[in-house]
Amino acid sequence: SVSSIVPESCLLIVVGLLVGGLIKGVGEKPPILKSDIFFLFLLPPIILDAGYFLPLRQFTENLGTILIFAVVGTLWNAFFLGGLMYAVCQLGGSGLNHIGLLANLLFGSIISAVDPVAVLAVFEEIHINELLHILVFGESLLNDAVTVVLYHLFEEFASFEQVTVLDIILGFLSFFVVSLGGVLVGVIYGVIAAFTSRFTSHIRVIEPLFVFLYSYMAYLSAELFHLSGIMALIASGVVMRPYVEANISHKSHTTIKYFLKMWSSVSETLIFIFLGVSTVAGHHYWNWTFVISTLLFCLIARVLGVLVLTWFINKFRIVKLTPKDQFIIAYGGLRGAIAFSLGYLLDYKHFGMRDMFLTAIITVIFFTVFVQGMTIRPLVDLLAVKKKQETKRSINEEIHTQFLDHLLTGIEDICGHYGHHHWKDKLNRFNKKYVKKCLIAGERSKEPQLIAFYHKMEMKQAIELVESGGIGKIPSAVSTVSIQNINPKTLPVERILPALSKDKEEEIRKILRTNLQKTRQRLRSYNRHTLVADPYEEAWNQMLLRRQKARQLEQKMNNYLTVPAHRLDSPTMSRARIGSDPLAYEPKPDSENLPIITIDPASPQSPESVDLMNEEPKGCSGLPPSPEEDEEGLVMRVKEPSSPGTDDVFTPGTGDSPSNQRMLRCLSDPGPRPEPEEGEPFIPKGQ
Repeated sequence: SVSSIVPESCLLIVVGLLVGGLIKGVGEKPPILKSDIFFLFLLPPIILDAGYFLPLRQFTENLGTILIFAVVGTLWNAFFLGGLMYAVCQLGGSGLNHIGLLANLLFGSIISAVDPVAVLAVFEEIHINELLHILVFGESLLNDAVTVVLYHLFEEFASFEQVTVLDIILGFLSFFVVSLGGVLVGVIYGVIAAFTSRFTSHIRVIEPLFVFLYSYMAYLSAELFHLSGIMALIASGVVMRPYVEANISHKSHTTIKYFLKMWSSVSETLIFIFLGVSTVAGHHYWNWTFVISTLLFCLIARVLGVLVLTWFINKFRIVKLTPKDQFIIAYGGLRGAIAFSLGYLLDYKHFGMRDMFLTAIITVIFFTVFVQGMTIRPLVDLLAVKKKQETKRSINEEIHTQFLDHLLTGIEDICGHYGHHHWKDKLNRFNKKYVKKCLIAGERSKEPQLIAFYHKMEMKQAIELVESGGIGKIPSAVSTVSIQNINPKTLPVERILPALSKDKEEEIRKILRTNLQKTRQRLRSYNRHTLVADPYEEAWNQMLLRRQKARQLEQKMNNYLTVPAHRLDSPTMSRARIGSDPLAYEPKPDSENLPIITIDPASPQSPESVDLMNEEPKGCSGLPPSPEEDEEGLVMRVKEPSSPGTDDVFTPGTGDSPSNQRMLRCLSDPGPRPEPEEGEPFIPKGQ
């Protein structure tokens, strides 16, 4: 019941405090967590477990965000904290005046890094969603390179009499050497492990040993040259896993999985217990000003760093980080045993204030692990942050994932845009064509990804069926794994593919070659300045516009016959009256100087039947209309039928002049539509 409220890491620290107090109570000296034991024996199993089972897809998709948090965020925390602590030491009185800028920057680099052990211990218990988990945990893994560089840099600078600009430039370049060098060492050992596992089909018992051996060798080789051992372990685990799992038996895979989980769990337990024991056993120097300032500035630096970096990152992310996500990222920046071990490594000769640094580091670790670790679970529930959904992957999901990957790669290819889908596809093709053939034995090297995933799921379901007692339902066939373990492999039988005739095959190749091969040559990246103008495009646009206008006019005319009228003497109403019953308005004898509207009786509603030939708007000339003109009204003439073969829409007529088009637009405005009075006819027959 206690572990549901208090995280396991907090309980283990309490156990360590009690054990240390008991040892001290009986007059013995409690053991202290030495840095060599921590870095050589306790830390590697935890990092190997995290790197070997790293969710690679989520990690690579969010790699840019993780790197910004890990590199820029850690640098910001270190320099912000170191600079403010130097100001506190200068203003803090006689006890702190002797601490210089380099010592404070070194202290800032130790305390600024997020600890992967503490993050794993807390985040796996609250089951946070995959995005937040991989962002915080990925940051805690990758910031090791920054921490190692800054730690060794400021430790070296402390022994110098004068630090030059060249030293600072070399220190900046050493970051790339440490991080990329660690990754390179890990990749080399990962490839060697994968290649070795290709030849272990006769000695299945020692297969798991190669995974642990080569991973540990990668870590030791990186530490030997002051490179990032954590980066080397992660790189070796990520590189070797897909090839090793294709070569080894299922029993070896199960052994690796459970042994790594057990080994990392034991290391984690020992680390937190030793933290509690070392707190009791160590020498402490308490300074209220220094300790409280450290704690306060750690929280401020973390919050400011996350807010500013997230504001910048969200400009480039498709899935934005919400304020809730930012709060969890900032609140989940836990410190742990790496900071304590780095502080314990400090030399008394150069850093006489080591005891005060260790006291402040332990205070920050206890605050983050106890206060933040205990309150993050209720805060996640309170903010309704999305939890991790435990769902089994299915063939359907795998097919759609691969389909979307191919689709996005094709879209990038057509656009000429080299995005991460393009490079991922290139890497997969290179892996399939060359690397798999070298590192995977037998026909598994040619097996498609979907088939391999299907075999893995089939095996998993069979094991679950056996464990649940459903062995009777399985047909009495010998397991392929048991055959693989007992007998050496026989030569694989070639899979039967549906045969295609040579003509059919050549036809398919021709279609693909003409349509797909020269895609990038035909359609380069879109640029409006390099597009070739189409000579027919303008004419077609004009024709389409005229046809669209004609349709709009037709719709309006149809609407006028079904909506209330504005005024009986308005031009629009006159056109509607004429269209409804042209025989009610006979031409008058003295109407030669009046505007003429030609009507096509066959289609009185169509806009082409109205032809404004010589109509002048009464009011555009500036003279008021005479009463005689008002009395005479409108004169109509029957429109002559058009010659055969002409198009009313595309053949320019007399009504296509700019003035007539303006008049047409003027007359097509129905104006406001008041409700008709009761009993008033909609279209009267005569006046």
